[in-house]
Amino acid sequence: MLKFRNIVFIISVMVFMPGIRGGAQTFELEGQLSGWMTINPNQSFKTQVGLRYIPVLSIEKSISEKYSIDTEISLNTYGAGLIHTFDNIDTDGKVKPYRMWLRFSSSQFEVRLGLQKINFGSATFLRPLMWFDSIDPRDPLQLTDGVYGLLGRYYFLNNTNIWLWGLYGNDRIKGWEYVPSDKKRMEYGGRMQVPFSKGEIAFSYHHRQIDTSSNNIIPEERFGLDGKWDIGIGLWFEGALIHQDVGISQLPYRRLISVGLDYTFKLGNGLNVMGEYFIFEASKKTFGTGEGISFSVVSLSYPLGLFDNITLMVYYDWANNEWYRFVNWQRTFDKWSFYLMGFRNPEQFQIYQNQRGNNLFTGMGFQLMAVFNH
Repeated sequence: MLKFRNIVFIISVMVFMPGIRGGAQTFELEGQLSGWMTINPNQSFKTQVGLRYIPVLSIEKSISEKYSIDTEISLNTYGAGLIHTFDNIDTDGKVKPYRMWLRFSSSQFEVRLGLQKINFGSATFLRPLMWFDSIDPRDPLQLTDGVYGLLGRYYFLNNTNIWLWGLYGNDRIKGWEYVPSDKKRMEYGGRMQVPFSKGEIAFSYHHRQIDTSSNNIIPEERFGLDGKWDIGIGLWFEGALIHQDVGISQLPYRRLISVGLDYTFKLGNGLNVMGEYFIFEASKKTFGTGEGISFSVVSLSYPLGLFDNITLMVYYDWANNEWYRFVNWQRTFDKWSFYLMGFRNPEQFQIYQNQRGNNLFTGMGFQLMAVFNH
């Protein structure tokens, strides 16, 4: 829920920014309107129809030749209806803040305060460093809720960059979390990324306090390491080690590792192939024997022409011997985009379990989506 102090803060920025001495000030109002229909014959022929609009107001002001201030304010407004029968329709809708931040920046650094998206890492599909977002690679709009916090980034001339962040007031489950943070306690962390050979390598860290159902506060430490290189083919790895004090589980260590590659073959208009292998394990010791799941994913993407592209994604669950299949045909114009998506998945999802609406994508079905950007 949006706090009153956040509303006052943003309104104050909008009121007083014109009074700051400096260069020109720009205002820009954009938006994205999307509508969709999902049909799933396996779920008693459930059909969902929905409409979403995300308006975005951007304000930027130059305060000197080197420094500028800008802000972005956007809302996520949506409504959807799940049709069981013509006389049995479940409706859902909400208006909530999507992004609401203020940034002070120059060519080499930025400091951003407010509700924002924070994501990083080298992996594409199954991301161990999905710490603060819930982006589903199958979602053509790449929507995700933001987090409230302060983020600072500095970029050195040799492409080294340093991130520092502090989060507060976030009580929703993010990424791979299964227990929310205590919203009354500060989360903090950082990341350092440096050039390495023909690519880059980075180390990340995050600390938070977990609010359990029994009102016990348990600390959690996260450590991440990732790298990416282009040596003719693209190669990357991404890993995370998460430790929680015993209290939630008798397996206090969680290990997440993903390795991948991609290559574009010179076939027709260019066939892009990407693959990843992912392991998630929980164990009693840092590097002890663990129990968990593992997935492989292969993605094929081919441009059919100037306006059309087709993408196929196939996931395989090695622990349960199950397949996840997804295909997306996309047609794009200047302001309009159209998507026809088909899927065939197991009845119980083992991936992206925190994604809203996953139950509609069990079994077999398809989704139509139209998107207008202005």
